[in-house]
Amino acid sequence: MGNGQWFPAEWAGRVREFVRGEITPAVPRRAATVLLTREGPGGPQVFLLRRRLSMGFAAGAYAYPGGGVDPRDAAADAVAWAGPGREEWAERLGVDADGAQAIVCAAVRETFEESGVLLAGPDPHTVADDTTGPGWEADRAALAARELSLAALLARRSLVLRSDLLTARARWITPEFEPRRYDTWFFSAALPVGQRTRNASTEADRTVWLSPAEALAGYARGEMVMMPPTVATLRQLAAGPHPTPVGPVEPVLVRLRTEGHQIVLSWPGHDEFERRVER
Repeated sequence: MGNGQWFPAEWAGRVREFVRGEITPAVPRRAATVLLTREGPGGPQVFLLRRRLSMGFAAGAYAYPGGGVDPRDAAADAVAWAGPGREEWAERLGVDADGAQAIVCAAVRETFEESGVLLAGPDPHTVADDTTGPGWEADRAALAARELSLAALLARRSLVLRSDLLTARARWITPEFEPRRYDTWFFSAALPVGQRTRNASTEADRTVWLSPAEALAGYARGEMVMMPPTVATLRQLAAGPHPTPVGPVEPVLVRLRTEGHQIVLSWPGHDEFERRVER
């Protein structure tokens, strides 16, 4: 049995079309995703969702809570903020200050939408200790439906976003031959004391807390389907504490090259994901 690397059958045809110059790359949409961690009985664990089989992208794959940015979050005065400022995050993420704020907000907003965990608190030193109940669920649903912005939610609850709870880990860009593309920043954050996760996502049919080693073992056995960024960041977690990067997080984008009658897909720095397609 092979491993659980996500590689959809339709990719082969798209790769051939791209190499022939028949595909114009779509502009990637900025997105953010968060590796929620906690201390389990045997050590650190990470929260994973399994995407529904009905999903048009990465169906059946295990992933982290995440999604696209909301332009409403980009304005300097839009969000009550604590922790490293916009300019510091801009340097870490390799974008301008407005873009950095929108990406960090996307990380916080999508984590709340898909897991019920909110990385915000009454002041710069505390975190909301309970985000359950009918009122919170109504706010979460309105946020997911884009009827409520993150800024409005925080203002309504008298909370500030805790950007210091996030650590930037990686940045991956969807291949150029994909019709739906994302430029995604990966963050990690510890589960706040008093909060608990739940499957709040309409896109997932299962959630699990596993140690990175357990998740990687499931992937190696072919029992858990995962995209390369998920596997790579799980390996980071398994390796131990992640230092704060110096300078911007470098993006990872698949490269294509031809070797004889084959097209080779490779991800720089991640040789294990290399795949070959017949021309």
